[in-house]
Amino acid sequence: MNLADQAQQLLAEMTADSFGDFSPSLYETARVAALAPRLAGHEGRIRFLLRAQEPAGNWGGPGEYALLPTLSAVDALFAELARAADPQVGQAVHRGLHALSRMLEPEISLPDTVAIEILVPWLVAELNTKLAALETKPLPGLGFWRYGRRLSCPSGTYPEILIQLREAVEHGAALPEKLWHSLEMLGPVAQGAPFVRAGRYGVGCSPAATAAWFGTEAAQGNPHPGVRYLEHLQARHGGPVPVAAPLDVFERAWVLTTFTDIGLPVTVPPELVEGLRAAFTESGVAGGAGLPPDADDTSTALHALANLGAAYPLDSLWEYQVDEHFATFPDERTPSVTTNAHVLQALAADPGGGRRVADTMVGLTEWLCGRQHEDGSWTDKWHASPYYATETCVVALASYGESTAAARKAVRWVLDTQHANGSWGFWDGTSEETAYAVQILLRAKAVRPDPAIEQAAARGCSYLLDSGDNPSPPLWHDKDLYTPGRIIRAETIAALHVAGTHPRVAARLARQDERTERTA
Repeated sequence: MNLADQAQQLLAEMTADSFGDFSPSLYETARVAALAPRLAGHEGRIRFLLRAQEPAGNWGGPGEYALLPTLSAVDALFAELARAADPQVGQAVHRGLHALSRMLEPEISLPDTVAIEILVPWLVAELNTKLAALETKPLPGLGFWRYGRRLSCPSGTYPEILIQLREAVEHGAALPEKLWHSLEMLGPVAQGAPFVRAGRYGVGCSPAATAAWFGTEAAQGNPHPGVRYLEHLQARHGGPVPVAAPLDVFERAWVLTTFTDIGLPVTVPPELVEGLRAAFTESGVAGGAGLPPDADDTSTALHALANLGAAYPLDSLWEYQVDEHFATFPDERTPSVTTNAHVLQALAADPGGGRRVADTMVGLTEWLCGRQHEDGSWTDKWHASPYYATETCVVALASYGESTAAARKAVRWVLDTQHANGSWGFWDGTSEETAYAVQILLRAKAVRPDPAIEQAAARGCSYLLDSGDNPSPPLWHDKDLYTPGRIIRAETIAALHVAGTHPRVAARLARQDERTERTA
C-alpha cells in the first residue's frame, strides 16, 4: 500500500470514529477501578494493572512520570485487596508501596502533566488513610505496612489548594470548567456535584471524573448516558479506559494539518471539514466534548481549515493573547511553545490578516526563538519528548519564513542525537520521535543542502520502514502519558512522504533498498 493509500485509510477510520484512537491510561483505568468496581469490565481493569506493574514495583514512567500512575494503581489495588483479599493483588500493593517510598523524595522533580500538583497530594493522603486503617483491619500481604508507615508528600505540590477547592464545593461554589477534567480529586464531594451534569460524553472528557461524579451509581444496569459512556470506553480495550475521550477534534485537526501541510494527495471526507467548522464556538474549539475551548486546538483547527480551502475567521483566537504570546487556556500556569507555534501557523495561513496579524507573527517568532534551548531543541508541557516540540517549532517558523539561525541550530541538534540504528528518541529510539526528527531535517527552511542531513534522514526513514506497526510508547501529556495512535501514524506517513519527494534522500533510500535486496 502506498503512502497516499495509507493516509486515505487513516482518514476513513477517523471519519467513522467519534472518540479517537488513544491508548489505555494507567492513571484513569486505576481511578475507574477504584471508584466504579461494579461497572462492566472491572476484572479486565484489574488484570491490566497487574500486568502493567514494572519489575521495580512502579507503573508508568520513565523516571518521575511513574509517580502519578503508581499512586493511582496502588490506591486502586489497595481497595481491590480490601474487597477480594487476592494474594496476587496484595503482593502488587506491597511492591508498589515500596516503589512509592523510594520515589516520594521531598525534592522529586514533578513532570508538567495535567493537575499533578493537586492529584499527587490527594492520592498520597488517600493511601495514608488506607495505611492507617491497617492497624485495626489488616490485609493479606501488607503486614510490613501495618504500624506507623506513611508516605510523604513531595514539594512542588499544593495540598492546601485541594483543601480550599473541596471546601468551596461543599459551600456551593462551582469550579471552573477546566477543573472538571480532574473532578475526581475532590473525593466524595465530587459525587453528584451540582455544577456539572454527566451527559452522553460523561464529565470533563475524563473517565475518572465521570466515575467520580456517579460514585456508587456507576454500575452495570444503570441506563444513564454517562454510565453508558463509561461502558463504551472500557469495551474498546477489554476493561481499561483512555486518558480522555472523546478527543475527536484534537485528533482530526492534528491529522488534517499534518497531511495538508506536506501536500499529500488525499481526498478529505467532507464530514471531517464540516465537523471541524461545527465545533467552533465564540471561544474557539475544544479538543473534545466536555473540555473547554483552548488556543492549541483552536489554532490547529483554523490552520487545517485554511489548508482545506474552508478558512474560518480568526476572531476566537485573540482572546487567548497574553502580551507577546498566547495562553493555551485562561489562567495558565506555564505557557506552551507548541501552542504558540500552532498559533503562528494559523496566522501565517491567513494572507489577508492585516497589520495586527503581521505584528503578532513577528512577536511570536521572537518569543519562540527566545525559548529555544542552547543545544537547539525546544521542550513543551504537552509532550515528554523534545523532538515533538522542536518539530512543531521548526515547521511553524518555516511557514513564516523566518529564523534561519534557529532552524540551523535545531538541525544540528537532530544530527548530533541520532542513535546508531538510525532512530531518534529522548529515552529510547521510537518511530514517533524518528518521524519528527526526519521532518525537522527536511522541512527546516534556509538550511543548505548537506549530505549529512540527507544521509541521516534516509537512515531514519529506513528505521521507520523496518519498524512497521510496532506500538509507540506513551509520550504525550495529560494526567499521565498517553499515545494518540492515528496522530503518530500520520506523522510517520508525513515523514516518509517528505523524504520521498526529496530527490537526493529518495535516491539514498533506493540505494539502501538495493543493497538490502542483494544481501537478503
